[in-house]
Amino acid sequence: MANIQQIARKAGVSVATVSRVLNNANLVTPQTRSKVESAIKELNYEPSMLGRNLRNSESRLMLVLLPSISNPFYNEIINGIQNTAIANNYNILLCETDSKAERENIYLNMIKNKLADGVISMDPTINMEKLNELAENHPVILCSEYEEGGSIPYITTDSELAAYQAVKYLIQLGNEKIALINSDEKFLYARLRRAGYERALKEFNLPIRDQWIYHTKDLEFQDGVQAMRMLLQLEERPQAVFAVSDTLAIGALKALNSGVQAFESIAVVGFDNISFSNMTNPTLTTVSQPMYKMGCLAANMLMSSIKGEKVENIVLDHELIIRESTMG
Repeated sequence: MANIQQIARKAGVSVATVSRVLNNANLVTPQTRSKVESAIKELNYEPSMLGRNLRNSESRLMLVLLPSISNPFYNEIINGIQNTAIANNYNILLCETDSKAERENIYLNMIKNKLADGVISMDPTINMEKLNELAENHPVILCSEYEEGGSIPYITTDSELAAYQAVKYLIQLGNEKIALINSDEKFLYARLRRAGYERALKEFNLPIRDQWIYHTKDLEFQDGVQAMRMLLQLEERPQAVFAVSDTLAIGALKALNSGVQAFESIAVVGFDNISFSNMTNPTLTTVSQPMYKMGCLAANMLMSSIKGEKVENIVLDHELIIRESTMG
């Protein structure tokens, strides 16, 4: 493959002149620029992106932090980030932290050492103290999970309002005994979705009972199965269930589909509208977040931050998708 010295010889100019043409400098006459560009085309020269990035003190790489690549919630967000990044000559590196501090440190150090230009964090388990420290000097965007009152720009949906509307819908169907399958409330989304659940119940003067609120350790399918089995063992069973994620809701449906006819009338609502939610039996009523759009905008926010531009927080609209799991 041709190098910059061969281009210079072919065009009859200095290496410095070729470099100016490659970097779109204005100190080259149109005639000279044309000669260099002809030589580049004839010799099929491709400039080294690594070399150019090093000269410009940029890597054209953005990191995407998430706790688990296997969680289907992240798929469409990642697609949005990736497509937007590639369209703007960036690459992305998916960084699975597995909720481990040592992994976090490795990825955050990549930013500090200029091996990447910025980071989009979708990891609710991340050490926010370290992330805030990084954000003082480096571009950081929070996606989906964010910090209330924090200084790092974020893009998200209104979890409290979405949960309120989902539970209100269950009440309007005639359900008065509504359970909540929630995850660990150390996470903001879990606290907000519980607040929305309780707001709807209070509005209709319905009881909030501790035995109808089940906390799972993770957001895995099996956690949803276990949660629903525990709720079904109660002396006074709920008529409906709101789960804070689709994976939990799909697990709940699995428990209901265990062959006991008496349980079939329990309505279930999930949250996220992952692709599997339309493949369950029955299909799952759920809160839809515009996840692809969220990813696209998160990437744009990060690129703006990399350029030194001020970035504002974004709260996207959600939608309640009605399917068979609440149709009796």
